[in-house]
Amino acid sequence: MAGLSFGLFGTTFAQQLKYTAGNNSWNPDSLGNHRVVVTFNGTGNVARVVIPWRRRDENPEAKRIIIQDAKTKGKINNTKTLSINREQGDLVFEPTSGKGEYYIYYLPYKNEGRSNYPKGVYLQPEETASANWSQAIPANLKPNATVKEIEAVDTFNSYFPMEVIATDAEMKALLLKHPGAGYLLFPEDREFPIKMTDDLPQRWIQKGPSQSFKGQADKGEYYAFQLGVYALKALNDVKITFSDLKTADGKVIPSSQTSCINTTGTTYDAHPFTNQVNVEEGKIQALWCGIDVPQQAQPGNYQGIVTIKPQGMPAMPVRVYLTVTPKLAVNGGANEPWKQTRLKWLNSTLAQDNAVIAPYTPLVLKDSVISLLGRKVGISKDGFPAQIQTFFTPEMTEMTDKPRNLLTEPIHFHFINAADGKDLKWQNQGWKVQSQDAGKITWNAMNTAPGLQMEVKAAMEFDGYMEFTVKVTATDEVKLKDVTMHIPFETTVAKYMMGLNQKGGLRPEKIDWKWDVKNKNQDGAWVGDVNAGLQFTLRDEHYIRPLNTNFYLQKPLLLPTSWGNDNKGGITIGLKGKSILANAYTGERTMHKGDVLYYNFHLIVTPFHKLNTDFQWSTRFFHKYENLDSIKATGATVVNIHHGNEINPWINYPFIEWKKMKDYIDAAHSKGLKVKIYNTVRELSNHAWETFPLRSLGHEVYSPGKGGGFSWLQEHIGKDYIAAWFVPEDKDAAIINSGMNRWHNYYVEGMNWLVQQVGIDGIYLDDVAFDRVTMKRIKRVLTKDGHPGIIDLHSANQYNKSDGFINSGMLYMEHFPYLNRLWFGEYFDYEHNAPDFFLTEVSGIPFGLMGEMLQDGGNPWRGMVYGMTNRMPWSDNADPRPIWKVWDDFGMQGTKMVGYWVDNNPVKTDNPLVPATIYRKDGAVLVSLASWAPEDTNIHLSIDWKALGIDPSRATITAPDVRNFQQGQVFGKDAAIPVSKGKGWMLIIR
Repeated sequence: MAGLSFGLFGTTFAQQLKYTAGNNSWNPDSLGNHRVVVTFNGTGNVARVVIPWRRRDENPEAKRIIIQDAKTKGKINNTKTLSINREQGDLVFEPTSGKGEYYIYYLPYKNEGRSNYPKGVYLQPEETASANWSQAIPANLKPNATVKEIEAVDTFNSYFPMEVIATDAEMKALLLKHPGAGYLLFPEDREFPIKMTDDLPQRWIQKGPSQSFKGQADKGEYYAFQLGVYALKALNDVKITFSDLKTADGKVIPSSQTSCINTTGTTYDAHPFTNQVNVEEGKIQALWCGIDVPQQAQPGNYQGIVTIKPQGMPAMPVRVYLTVTPKLAVNGGANEPWKQTRLKWLNSTLAQDNAVIAPYTPLVLKDSVISLLGRKVGISKDGFPAQIQTFFTPEMTEMTDKPRNLLTEPIHFHFINAADGKDLKWQNQGWKVQSQDAGKITWNAMNTAPGLQMEVKAAMEFDGYMEFTVKVTATDEVKLKDVTMHIPFETTVAKYMMGLNQKGGLRPEKIDWKWDVKNKNQDGAWVGDVNAGLQFTLRDEHYIRPLNTNFYLQKPLLLPTSWGNDNKGGITIGLKGKSILANAYTGERTMHKGDVLYYNFHLIVTPFHKLNTDFQWSTRFFHKYENLDSIKATGATVVNIHHGNEINPWINYPFIEWKKMKDYIDAAHSKGLKVKIYNTVRELSNHAWETFPLRSLGHEVYSPGKGGGFSWLQEHIGKDYIAAWFVPEDKDAAIINSGMNRWHNYYVEGMNWLVQQVGIDGIYLDDVAFDRVTMKRIKRVLTKDGHPGIIDLHSANQYNKSDGFINSGMLYMEHFPYLNRLWFGEYFDYEHNAPDFFLTEVSGIPFGLMGEMLQDGGNPWRGMVYGMTNRMPWSDNADPRPIWKVWDDFGMQGTKMVGYWVDNNPVKTDNPLVPATIYRKDGAVLVSLASWAPEDTNIHLSIDWKALGIDPSRATITAPDVRNFQQGQVFGKDAAIPVSKGKGWMLIIR
């Protein structure tokens, strides 16, 4: 063995190996995604091959090699590794079938952990060769097997050409050709996204650096290309500028039509975006540029200059030659996303107008009162709410002229002097409207106190959302014992609560909460009743939306400097005088002259609108991709297409099989069915065409993380990401989105394209990682041109450690104004929680919404008290069709829902643990009973026959026969009705 030669022939690295795709001809879960096909033409029982594989993975010597006989597919145990590094592998093995082909698999792995969150672990080297075979290996054996090709299991897994690394020798030769250069440029076609940041691809060695680039685009096309910057020294603040593109005869594409997504753009909330690009020494940075060719551009050959200029270093011009064809691109080329045409969408301002969205009405300002759908807000001279009123009936099915006041006195601050314990006296100049339109009103107020100035900037939107930026500046040194904000609720309004470590339900007598952002995604609460409530959240100028759905701990809340005050702050809620006082306190602090603190807060007034019960009865979701005739036969009216199927295979990227999706939707429409699709932002499939352009943006779109996960991510993304949901059947591996970023602009454009080009009728949101700005834009594009724009939101219960103990309702309340239904969801316990939990955390009713159940099929008896069933075909033992049949037979359309929470409900029971909700119409009422009693019980009905408009002498009480729900029977008007533990009845009174 000591006599073996490890050298390679000098010409080996210059040769271009053949790279092919194996068309899934082996199982990657046992052998890995890559193999070398070698041909043995020698004699004897020892083959030696030197493989110039140019691997991008680190530490290849620590990963197993599996050699297989191509003829028998049997594993060869007699193998030896002579040397392995990233550039080459030198191996010997026993050619068990003599001359012929052999397969060398070099990245075998196994998946550990949950199937949908796998941990790909690469197998370590193993010694399987027999001692006799090893000892018989000839000394000085020269390579007697050759590499035929390097094969990936499929095209998607291939490393060629942009992940085939240059060798050290090639790198040294490159540097010798460019002595003293601070950086080199490698223009690259959009067809070959730059994927590596630590290695130059062999392709660039073969091409060499360049200061020119040629491309071809159609009229109206967004033409994307790359400039690869290789930093030989650290580069700071790399600037990129563009000249006009001109033809020889004077035609011009102005420089304003060209941009670089890495340096400039538009934020998701329509502000200018700028980014400083720095490149570490030895690293590669892809600069993705785009030429937005005007539709009216004249065909021809255009030339222009793109100039790269790092700070303190020479500028380097790149001459761009662009041929514009006579062809007009469809949708700016968006129908061909493999051309990276949709990178333009990253800077979209589509649907950013603040147009009012149905069913909401324009804001009306009269004197100091702002009116909106079902609500009014009065403003005090200091700029804060003086009173908040709602005008919804307790049934939530109508609006009334009689207001319900939420507050006993205005919302206000106390700044308490440390010296004497007294409040500082504030002087105010009144509030002034800064802007006013149908969808939004903004105002300012200036307040002063000894040593302090308070500048209030506030806004109210048509859905009941209010934002207050409260900037407090010290005009002198001020020592404060405490700073508090008081929200004094009417005692009758403050019936329920969720947030601040409380599950949704009846408000506890006393809340004493402290900030704990490292562990808890909590910064406020919702307090209210069914027809009147208020969510408040406390923030400062540094607020960044944290990650959610299992990832909160990896990007938690930032403690507000003002409210948190080094964890001295907190919130108490309890009875004080005639109000239930929410008291946000900060503790003592000293403000020096010139210090600034932001005591920002948001308010959302609930409910948003009245209940649309008819939509609940008539709109029935079938949550599976299936045969349309079969779906229609169930009575469902809307098909929800999840990801992981042939028309929507990739999570949150429904653009690849869109033609199949369109065919399916067209067929559904012909049968009277609507189709919604799964599409959100929280994570993004690795199959997205834009994966590597987005990676070039650093952490703007993808969150930083420890990497790992499915093998593809480790082999092609490399590191610094968070692996998310994985679909084993499709090998679809998602990456976590970083939060609020320009991908939301792309998302809005993508949804618009899906509505206009594919015909989707809405979306199914599986948790949400964007804020209300994006939600409003989505609702606008979904409902554009009369499209239905149905949105239903699913959430797993996020009140747990991984999610930061946040109530799903608290987390997503800002989105509720634009939803049509809730589906809350996995880990919601429908068996061991009280009715008030159902009402506040599951049903959606206090917000003007209705919902459905999921976990274990839900509890159908309890669900019906809130007008809920489960969803087809989610659970075989909780099929909603028998209940749907009752709805249809009774005629639920047009009925008025009166919940057990309504004091004057005409039908009550004599047991508060068995509440009754009714659905009434002329001459008949459907009564839904459900038990939360700890054991089987009997109840009696108390019926206000006059209120029902039914003659008791002629009335009957019938329990229809409902499969898996109840056996049909008739009850006397005064009869004891037996109710089993955890169950209930549907009774029809006529």
